[in-house]
Amino acid sequence: MQYRTDRAGNRLSVLGFGCMRFPKKGGTTDLAETEAEIMQAYEAGVNYFDTAYIYGGSEAALGEILERNGIRDNANIATKLPQYLVGSRAALDRYFKEQLSRLRTDHVDYYLMHHLTDIAMWEKLKAVGVLEWLDGKKKSGAIRYTGFSYHGNSDGFLKILDDYDWDICQIQYNYFDEYSQAGVTGLRAAAARGIPVVIMEPLRGGKLVNMLPQSAKEIMARSGRGWTAAEWSFRWLYAQPEVTVVLSGMNSRDMVRENCRVASDAEIGGLTADDNDVLRRVTEEIRKSDRVGCTGCRYCMPCPKGVDIPSTFRCYNTMFIESPRQGRFEYAQTVGLTKEPAFASQCVGCGKCEKHCPQNLPIREKLKEADKALRPLPYRIGISVARKFMLRGAGRRKDKTKDTKK
Repeated sequence: MQYRTDRAGNRLSVLGFGCMRFPKKGGTTDLAETEAEIMQAYEAGVNYFDTAYIYGGSEAALGEILERNGIRDNANIATKLPQYLVGSRAALDRYFKEQLSRLRTDHVDYYLMHHLTDIAMWEKLKAVGVLEWLDGKKKSGAIRYTGFSYHGNSDGFLKILDDYDWDICQIQYNYFDEYSQAGVTGLRAAAARGIPVVIMEPLRGGKLVNMLPQSAKEIMARSGRGWTAAEWSFRWLYAQPEVTVVLSGMNSRDMVRENCRVASDAEIGGLTADDNDVLRRVTEEIRKSDRVGCTGCRYCMPCPKGVDIPSTFRCYNTMFIESPRQGRFEYAQTVGLTKEPAFASQCVGCGKCEKHCPQNLPIREKLKEADKALRPLPYRIGISVARKFMLRGAGRRKDKTKDTKK
């Protein structure tokens, strides 16, 4: 196993165990199989275990396994505050106390604000006193390092990154999503600030293995490398010095064995120009299902009316590359749950974006088409409800600041 360091010099295994998809038996976690897999990974050198409050049964299973095997002190637990459920200072204490109980520990190594999509969500937490709360937990040793996991666009990521002295961050990133969400921009920005980056969804939930077009598989096979589709994905990530840990939701012993092998062998700068060309061509094959030829370059931004044009087109394409449900979910998550909505319907047809588009796309026409497909009536209603729930209270702290200045 290879290791990379965090800001304090702690050695973290480049492969992290993602605990969201533990094997199931009879509808609940198969504890015996999960324990076998976790211990197999631990013995191979994995020391970073990622869970969250809402991963059903995950925290409790992880805590029991680490305690029973006497390895808690040698394992780094990363879990997450369910910020979308927090509406008061008391809630911070309540959820954290419950998590410590589930994990059978007196401290969390890496405590992340879960699923931020916009700085408004972080502002909401600040309004209930999260800054003082985190400082207190860090001083007591109950939380050693703080971070956040992110699912919005790169602009929002940079705002959150610069608003607090974070110890770690977590983003979705893979060769297909290089320019999506926080993307390579966020990865490099965090690294430039000395903040370790944990990667989630290295295989897009398995889709870069199970849903690859046959033509893409043939490109990989002709390379002569002999790597599986999963290995291509992991090696692309490990080759980048800005990547600290890559999470994998391993749920079989064969998967643990294979992923640990790659993590022990892959190195920074380990891909050749030919290797990168293979993945470029694979990406092109996947994107043949695209409805809009957007490359995510963001030359069209910023939109005067706040439309997130690249994210809209990415989600629209996802409807046809993967499924309508996935595309709509990602649209709701990355475009609908920002402090200021960024829907395609906000376009007024000024045409500024089209003047700057290197692909000469009919952006205005495609935005109308995309919004109609991405937001049928049930989704419009759902996003509206979610916005009220997840962004409530986001402006309180800002308002208090204004009052203080008067």
